[in-house]
Amino acid sequence: MKKMNNHIDIIPILSERKRIALVAHDFKKKDLIEWAKFNRETLAQHNIVATGTTGMLLENELQVPITKLKSGPLGGDQQIGARISEGVIDFLIFFWDPMEQQPHDPDVKALLRIAMVWNIPVACNRTTADFLVSSPLMTTSYSKVEPNYEHYEKRNISGN
Repeated sequence: MKKMNNHIDIIPILSERKRIALVAHDFKKKDLIEWAKFNRETLAQHNIVATGTTGMLLENELQVPITKLKSGPLGGDQQIGARISEGVIDFLIFFWDPMEQQPHDPDVKALLRIAMVWNIPVACNRTTADFLVSSPLMTTSYSKVEPNYEHYEKRNISGN
């Protein structure tokens, strides 16, 4: 770990084989499946984690192993968020539906927030996902800038 300053550490944690989370709202599942089929060979070179229904559909379509968590509304979004904060998800592709209010919108916001907190790449639409998976960084190791929240974790909360 190389300390750059009081706020940021450089930590080489992204290997050539990325750990990618795939999530899609109901009206975006078809779009994600089409995108994943187009990028099947690239995705097959990485470890894929997905929320329940999305994972089942993708695994059937792509014939590649996918770690399936709970369905998003049943806690799958939060499971992915926890894995991001634990450092076991390198990148998130989340085709969310901006036209449809979701009963678990707070979970969706929390997932996107935690991805930002831990500085992982996020694609919320097909074009951004294409740019991410076509990047030369997809097949190389990468030392990412990881936020250092030591000041936050050690803050004085005594009320004084």
